[in-house]
Amino acid sequence: MKDILYAPWRDEYVTNEKIEGCVFCHIASHAAEDEKLHVLYRDEDCFMVMNKYPYTPGHFMIIPNMHTDKLEELPCETWLHMSALAQESVKLLKEGFGAKGVNIGMNLGSAAGAGIAEHIHMHIVPRWERDTNFITSIGETRVYSTDFEKIYKKIKSLIPEYISAAF
Repeated sequence: MKDILYAPWRDEYVTNEKIEGCVFCHIASHAAEDEKLHVLYRDEDCFMVMNKYPYTPGHFMIIPNMHTDKLEELPCETWLHMSALAQESVKLLKEGFGAKGVNIGMNLGSAAGAGIAEHIHMHIVPRWERDTNFITSIGETRVYSTDFEKIYKKIKSLIPEYISAAF
C-alpha cells in the first residue's frame, strides 16, 4: 500500500475560478482585489505579489504593469524601478523577516522555465540554512513549513517600513 500525503490546500487550486488571459495583467488591473490576490505592494510601474506556489515561505515576485515577455523591450526606467524594489525587498526579507539569504531570478521564456512566460516577472526567494531537502526531487512534493496567509500578512505589514513609494 502506498503512503498518502494529504494536501487540503490544493483543493483551492483544483476548484477555484480560473483567471482568463494573462494572470499578471489581471492582477495589475484589479487593485480592488489586492487582498484576495495577495498583492504586497503596487505603484504606477510595478506590483509585488506573493507566489501562490512558493519555493520557500515568503517567496514573492516583482512584476511590471506593462505586459511583455521581452526584458529587452521593457523601458529602462521600469527595469531600474524593479531593481530598486528588489534591493529594498532583500533588506525587508533579511532584516524584517529573518531570512539568512535571498535568491533573485527571472526565467525569460518557457524554454528557460517560466511558468507564466507571456509576462516577465522577477522572483524574490528568502532562504535559510538547511531549508532544502530531497522530497522536492524524489517525492515531487514541496514542504511548506508555515501558513501562507500568515506569511502574506507578515510581509505586507513590513512593506511601509522597507519599500519606498518614491525612488
